[in-house]
Amino acid sequence: MILHCSQKLAVKLVDLSATPLEETSPLGSWHGHLFTLDRRQCVMFCHDASRYVLFQSGLRKAHFAELGDRWFRPLYLATLAGLGCSTAQLRKAELALGPMRFDTAIDRSVQGSLRVPDRETSFSPADPTASVPACPFCQSSMVKRIAKKGSNAGNAFWGCSRYPACKGTRPV
Repeated sequence: MILHCSQKLAVKLVDLSATPLEETSPLGSWHGHLFTLDRRQCVMFCHDASRYVLFQSGLRKAHFAELGDRWFRPLYLATLAGLGCSTAQLRKAELALGPMRFDTAIDRSVQGSLRVPDRETSFSPADPTASVPACPFCQSSMVKRIAKKGSNAGNAFWGCSRYPACKGTRPV
């Protein structure tokens, strides 16, 4: 199985291929991104085809040498078990995974999918007692965002946490 690594994650790995690798696993390949959450190193894994995301927190420097076998594999299999896969299906999936290999051949679309949960986990208001407004359409909590385009580019606004299903916004 192949893990296509972001530049941040690639720096932490020692057995990184300099050339793009060809996927041979029937389970497909994944993308990985390293980020920090509450001063802890975390890796978010995103499946290339389904965009299913797995999250591993609390990694230390020594853990990156065993990222595939010790951290990703048990996380993936535990997720499949939690989704109701039988023991036989889990064994087949474990055999199909094969050894994890790493490269930096990234897909911008998958990287975009990784940024969504990364942004949602990294937001914290400057004042912890500050309230987060509710969406005017669906009453879900809102997330502080920065406009990228249009006349408000660069300005902060509140956007619905259910975006793109709900497009509710409020001014900050």
